[in-house]
Amino acid sequence: MRPDVRADADPVVLAEARELAGLYLELGCRPVWTCAPYQLPGGPGLGDQIIVGESNAVAYYNSVVGARTNKYGDFLDVCAALTGRVPFAGLHTDAGRRAQILFDINGLPEALRATELFCHVLGHLMGRQAGSRIPVIAGLAPETPPDSLKAIAAAGASSGGIAMFHAVGVTPEAPDLEAATGGRDLEETVTVTPEALVAARDSLSSAGDGPVSMVALGTPHFSLSEFERAAALIEGRKVGGQVALYISTSRIIAGLAAQKGWVGTLERAGAIILVDTCTYFAPAVRAARGRVMTNSAKWAYYAPGLLPVEVAFGALEDCIETAVRGEVWRSGAVWSDNAWGL
Repeated sequence: MRPDVRADADPVVLAEARELAGLYLELGCRPVWTCAPYQLPGGPGLGDQIIVGESNAVAYYNSVVGARTNKYGDFLDVCAALTGRVPFAGLHTDAGRRAQILFDINGLPEALRATELFCHVLGHLMGRQAGSRIPVIAGLAPETPPDSLKAIAAAGASSGGIAMFHAVGVTPEAPDLEAATGGRDLEETVTVTPEALVAARDSLSSAGDGPVSMVALGTPHFSLSEFERAAALIEGRKVGGQVALYISTSRIIAGLAAQKGWVGTLERAGAIILVDTCTYFAPAVRAARGRVMTNSAKWAYYAPGLLPVEVAFGALEDCIETAVRGEVWRSGAVWSDNAWGL
């Protein structure tokens, strides 16, 4: 772990952030400091009324967990926590959770639909086309894992205003299309084509091939299963000498990953485990400039507007290989036109 802070970090911002954190603790908040609280042990379940502010967490809780929350801005969430009440409106109600726009992905290659990379791109495309409407996806595999659903939630909440999505046969409130829509007519049906998907994929890369200064993983925060996968990919290897490999996660998940030995494997390879914050605005990050590679559609969407970077987007496997080689690398099997249905 490297809790050190850049020498050029604004001391006023740091002091005020620490003061605000202290005030939250005095109110009785539990200090988990994560954008992915749904990864932590315990938590709400199907039908629970909750209050969430972070956009990807709002979408994940509503969609994947089936808990109920609108998106609450800073301090409104604290007011709700203090009073124990919110307006019974929007996503807290049955009517407010009905799907409005269908994204049909059945025509895309089945092998592609099973990849996490696809889910990042699908979420990005959905956000741009759905806006703040509630989408329903037809054609996602029933065994789609939580990390892939996290990718859809984060990307859709970034490129658009998606606070909830349904996936037929996958998410708890969509055993079928009729349940997702509540029996009402859809406003729009989008048949996702390979051409539209590839255009969305390519829009996430502002950088071409070449040397990288940094690889950024963990937006939203890295999960325990992602730590396992990353450690297996890099074990016995080393991050390139001019590359910073940052992995952002919560202190709790970092502790659990350390117990499994995965943090040790990654740190021996040269990775930097950054807890309790994110790499696109953290004052501890030292290499966020130039060409940066990420596996996160959310990071790829936000970072160029916040940092002096150009982004290369790729799968987790691509990112680890890029960190080792020191230059952008992508698997031909995943990135070929044929794999995307072209």
